[in-house]
Amino acid sequence: MSTDPTMERIGEGVELHHRQGQREAARELFEQVWDDIGGEQGDPLHVCVLAHSMADVQDDVREELMWDLRALAAADLITDERVAEAGVTLSVAGLYPSLHLNVSDCCLRLGEFDRARQHLERARAQIGALGDDEYGRLIRGGLERVADQLGDAV
Repeated sequence: MSTDPTMERIGEGVELHHRQGQREAARELFEQVWDDIGGEQGDPLHVCVLAHSMADVQDDVREELMWDLRALAAADLITDERVAEAGVTLSVAGLYPSLHLNVSDCCLRLGEFDRARQHLERARAQIGALGDDEYGRLIRGGLERVADQLGDAV
C-alpha cells in the first residue's frame, strides 16, 4: 500500500478500470490527477505511473502509445529512493519491462514492426529485474504474446 496520496488516487483509478470495469470513470479520475500534478512537469514517479495507467484506458492506439512514451520518458527521471519513499515495492528497474512491453504492443498494433521488436528486446533485456511472482509472470506472458505475434522465438 502506498503512503503517497497521489499514488493512492492513481490506484483508485486502476481499481475502477481493472476490477470494476469502469474505464471511462478511471480515465476521468486520471485526467483530474494529471491536472493536479501539473502534467508532464509533475513528480516523475507520478507522471510515469499515471501515464502508464492512462495508456490503458485510451480508445485509440496512437493515444495509448503517446501515454506509454510519456511514462517511459518519466521513468528515466525516477530514483529508487523516490519509489521507496512513495511506498512502492518495485524498483525503478522493475518498471522498464512493462513500459517497453506496452510500447512494443502499441507499435505492433500500428504495424511498426521494427520499432515493436526494438522495445520487445529492451523489455527482454531488463526482465531480470522482476521476480518470479504474479507480476513478473504477467509481464513475461505479455512478452511471449508480443513475440509470438511478431513471429519471434522467445
